[in-house]
Order: sequence, then structure tokens, then C-alpha cells
Amino acid sequence: MKIFNYRLIIFTLSIIFGVVFSIPSLLQTDTGKKISLGLDLQGGLHMLLGVNTHEAVTSKIKSVATSVKYFSDDEELLIDGLSIENDSVVFSVLDADEIPKMDEMLKQINGLEISKEDLKYRLKLTAEDIEKTKDLAVAQAVETIRNRLDQFGLSEPSVLRQGQTDIVVELPGIKTAEDEKAARELISKPANLELMAVDEERADQANTMTSSQAASYGDVILEDTNNPNIKYLVKEIPILNGSQVVDAQVAFDQSNQPIINFTLNSTGARIFGEFTGKNVGKRLAVVLDGKVYSAPNIRERIGGGSGQISGGFTMAEAGNVAIALRSGALPATVTMLEKRSVGPSLGADSIQASMIALISGFALVFVFMVFYYRRAGIIANIALIVNIFIIIAIMALFGATLTLPGMAGIVLTIGMAVDANVIITERIRELIREGASIPKAIEDGYSNAMRAILDANITTLLVAILLYAYGTGPIKGFAITISIGILASMLTAILGTHGIYEALMSKISKDKDSKKWFGVK
Repeated sequence: MKIFNYRLIIFTLSIIFGVVFSIPSLLQTDTGKKISLGLDLQGGLHMLLGVNTHEAVTSKIKSVATSVKYFSDDEELLIDGLSIENDSVVFSVLDADEIPKMDEMLKQINGLEISKEDLKYRLKLTAEDIEKTKDLAVAQAVETIRNRLDQFGLSEPSVLRQGQTDIVVELPGIKTAEDEKAARELISKPANLELMAVDEERADQANTMTSSQAASYGDVILEDTNNPNIKYLVKEIPILNGSQVVDAQVAFDQSNQPIINFTLNSTGARIFGEFTGKNVGKRLAVVLDGKVYSAPNIRERIGGGSGQISGGFTMAEAGNVAIALRSGALPATVTMLEKRSVGPSLGADSIQASMIALISGFALVFVFMVFYYRRAGIIANIALIVNIFIIIAIMALFGATLTLPGMAGIVLTIGMAVDANVIITERIRELIREGASIPKAIEDGYSNAMRAILDANITTLLVAILLYAYGTGPIKGFAITISIGILASMLTAILGTHGIYEALMSKISKDKDSKKWFGVK
């Protein structure tokens, strides 16, 4: 009697795989990979954020001004009155002979609308570039927030764009007010780092000068981060910004106070080195989100492209700022439009209801298959059980998130998994009624049913792939469970049950009782 065959061996290995890798999720052990629960099952925080896209346009304008300043300083080109007026960069070239050189530089900046009147320039973004900048700002905000939350250590955060300017953030597992506050601060923190030159000529007027008076000199007034009564008068056009930061780490100063060491990219390092070399003895303000953290004197040229931020950070604040700097500054501020908490009790109720549906569905299918198809139904039920274990194992292995629609997908998979076995068994019953021997009926039954099974499963799989590609969070979870369930059912139905029949073939042939095995006389 031939018991072992390649189909049965593959089926046995799949059983071992399913059981081993599903145990941590089913028993919630401390070790092993487990399925992550989504917001609707685990509870957590749901937020709707709005991106102030106009700020991104302003930031782009400011970066254009920075480029003009760097170019003019590098080429020793004399300009005057460099400032920002109504989303435009204005300046004058003092030497008419230098205009061709300036024009050539400006051609390298895409999306500019350039107007000239004698020696005076006015630079604006084109309407097309403004819309592109706004769209990119939202896309960057999504990516930046996702990177921050990943580094923060949250499990399976969901960050999705909604509409033109909104972002939906779902944070499973956020249950305490402290965790919620930390997550919100990390998300909303702009982390806009700027290195700005202090206006040494008018520094003593910082507390008496108005903002409009400062603007007339191309300056802005900024407060000290620890003492709002201390003000600094700095040049409006920054020397560098956070886009040049490639790394940021928490460290400690000589007083054992947390500080942040940052590293610039090659371009930033070159600009930083050249500026500090030309401005020895002057002050450089380290500005983070519009607050001056320090304004040290430049004692010598600073090479290597590194610097530090100090300002009375707590350890937690320093850690969050470092994460924000590493993941990149938000191109524009985000505002909270809507916030709601999903309690864990709702998740528990959802899990309980889904488990009742799963068990009830399985029980009904189990009873029906045994009653109608007899021992063939028992074999189909074995394949069904293995199918569920495989789904759980694969989801756990890849760290997939299980949502409420995903639970529905598993319930639906029960019906889909048994469908293939129903088709196969019906083909076998038809052949037995036509007078074929049981061994031949089994082999021909699988052959005849193969086309229908493949067509049905492949078309469903294609739909599931489209749902995953174009759907959002919960829909993706549904698509994942359906896809895994389809592939698992094809394995268990086509290979698994066929392998069992081959192993039992001699016994089935010896019994010659088609009613006992297939429910047909």
C-alpha cells in the first residue's frame, strides 16, 4: 500500500508550517512573530490632519532667496535689497555688467517667473510650480510623518493622504494620554532647522524694533526658546535649512544636559564651512521652528559639516527633535482637523463577534460537508482547517495587520476554500454515477475540476490585487486575507486532498462503498 506521495508530503509540510507559525498569534506568546491588530481591533488614535500648503510655497520662495544669496556671495556679485515681498524675491544687481551672470544662474532654477526693471529683479513661482509645490508638500508630509512614527516605535501606523490637503493618521495601540500627547507632538512638530546670521549692526535694537522696521533691513525678530523676553535680530534669508541635515543624534554637553548633534550633507557642509570662514567673530543663530536655541560666536571656520543644538531639552524632547530632524522637516505645518479615540473594548467586541462568526461559519460548513459528502466531506474539512492555519501563519510571518474587514475576509475564505472541494467531489460523484471505478473517478474528477477551480480563483485573486493596489487601510487588510486565503485553498484543495485520496486509495477501492466515502450510491 502506497501511503506517502509527493502531494501528501507537501500537504504535511504545509500543516507543520501553518501550526508552527500560527501558534504565537493564537496563544499570544511572548516570543515569535505575531499578527498585528489594526486600529478597529486593538483600539488607538484616529486623526485627520490638514496641511497648510501655502507655507510650503513661502518656504520654496525662501529657498530661492537663499540660492540667490549663496550664488552672489560665491561669485562676489554685488546685490542689494535682497528680501521677500508678497511671495516674491526682490533684489537689485549693482553692476549692470553682472546681469548676464545672474540671468544664467536663474535659468538653472526651474519654475521661476522672472521680471526685470533696469537693475531690479522680481522672482515669483509660476502658477504651475505653485500647484506642484502644494501637491508635493502634502506627499512629503505623508512620508515624513510615516518615517517619524516608524522611528518612534509604533506598531503598524497608517498614514494616508485624503483629498488635496488632508492626511489620515491611525495609530493602533495608543491607549494612554501620555502616549497620545507624545505621538501628536512628534507628528505636528515642523522640525524646521535654520542657521541664520545675526544682524550685528542692529543687534542691540532687537527689543525695541518693530517687525516692519526689521523687515525694512531684511531682518526678522525671533524669540529665545527659553526666555521670550530675549529677542534676536537675524537676517531673513537663512544660511542653511533642515533640508541639508542627513543625521541627528542625542548627546550630552559638559553639564550632562541633553543636546542634539546634527550632520549636514556635502552641499550644506560646503556652505557652512564657507560662511563660518568669512564671518569669524560674528554670531550664528541656530533656529528651530522659529525659536532661537543658541547664537554662539563663530571662533573659527567650521569644517566637516556638523553642529549642535542646545537649549534646555529634556531627554524625551531631545529624542523627539532628533527623530524629527532625521526624518526630515515638514514642508508646511499640519493642523488637527479631527481626532477620535477608539477604545480597546470596541476592539475586543469586534474580535469576539468576528470569532463567533468564524466559528459558526466553520461549524455549519463542517456539518454540511460531513452530512452531504460523508468521508469526502471530512477530508475537505481537514483541508479547510489547514487553510485557516496557513492564513494566520503567513500573516504573522510577514507582520501583516489584521483589521475588521480582514476578519471578514477570513470568514469569507472559509466558503471559498470549501468551494474547490465541492467542485472536485461533485465531479467524482458524477463519474461514479456514470459507472467509473472509484480510483478512475478520483483521478478524472480532479482533472475535470482543475479548469473551473483555476478560473474561479485566479479571477478572484486579480480582483483582490486591485483592491490592495487602489484601496485604503481596511480595504487593503481585506484584500490581503482574501489573497492569502485563495492561494492557501488552492494548495490544500488541489494538492492536499488529492494526496490524502492517493494515500487512502487502496482502502477506498477495497471498501467499494461509494456512499460511505462520497455520499452517492
